[in-house]
Amino acid sequence: MRNKLIPRTRRGLWLWLQYVSALALWAVAMTFLLFAGWRICQRFIWQPTPLWQFLNWVRQNVILVLFTAYATGWLAISYYFIARPQKHLEELVEAAQQLAHPGEEPIVLSGALKETESQLNLLRERALRDAMAAKEAEQRKNDLIVYLAHDLKTPLTSVIGYLTLLRDEPELSPALRARYTGVALDKAERLEDLINEFFDITRFNLTHLELEKRPVDLVRMLQQVVDEFDPLLVERDLDCVLELPDTLEYVCDSDKLARVFDNLVRNACYYSPLSTYIKISAAVEEEAIVLAFTNYGVTIPPEKLERIFEQFFRLDSSRASGTGGAGLGLAIAKEIVQLHGGTISARSADGVTTFTVCLPNL
Repeated sequence: MRNKLIPRTRRGLWLWLQYVSALALWAVAMTFLLFAGWRICQRFIWQPTPLWQFLNWVRQNVILVLFTAYATGWLAISYYFIARPQKHLEELVEAAQQLAHPGEEPIVLSGALKETESQLNLLRERALRDAMAAKEAEQRKNDLIVYLAHDLKTPLTSVIGYLTLLRDEPELSPALRARYTGVALDKAERLEDLINEFFDITRFNLTHLELEKRPVDLVRMLQQVVDEFDPLLVERDLDCVLELPDTLEYVCDSDKLARVFDNLVRNACYYSPLSTYIKISAAVEEEAIVLAFTNYGVTIPPEKLERIFEQFFRLDSSRASGTGGAGLGLAIAKEIVQLHGGTISARSADGVTTFTVCLPNL
């Protein structure tokens, strides 16, 4: 049986048993050889030669010879069992140094440490993947900050420009003054949205979401969320069809779950063509509450659909103020749903896109 088959908690005992067994085998082997040699030598008639003198000396000092043989074997075996772990320790120290700064070269250990070599190489590959993922995430975050900085500058410039006109042109007609004021307000609201996105980035990266659960009616919550989108629905000439039961009681963090619904409805509005409709449905299936948010007209490509819940991923990579969000909404929505023990998924085909939220109904 090899060391790698022995549980880690018993490897020390196994090595100790190997050591004791080696000493015992050496002692038995030396005793057997001495006894066998003595019996063989008795079969011959010896002449007074140097060999006979040596064997005669051995016979006369058999205890000393046995002790010397035992001591020599004990020293050799002890040195082997001490030197081997020391060599393995030196290999592991070198492997640890290589693991601290992982590169493309794999870690190579001696035959007795092949299992450890495999485990260390798995850690090395994981460290390389994590480092690459962290580098990509940092790059996406830096790119996002550049995008947001650009977007912040645009509405701020507009706000300053229109407010300057209102200050410097006292003779403006009431209609034109109201128009300029409305544009400045729209740009200021866009500026507020972008600043909130900066706060989202900070919260998403520096804190962990915690739930404060209480019983709520999901139907009432969905109706309130949809009511808040009335201006956007009217602006884009969209209808919102609700297929909901009368009530749907659920214990959850209402504020955070409302944020999930808000994000899904907002996305459905932004990515629906004008004069179409959005459908929101809810039903209880077995032990889960299934909520579906569907919009029509745009098919999300499969390669984008696979990444749609990644943080900082933007379905529309442009910096358009209408849809160019921070790319955190769906990532945070996924985390909130998972904290409730549920799942969120997306599918898109033939111009129909549906986001499905499944919440455990325990």
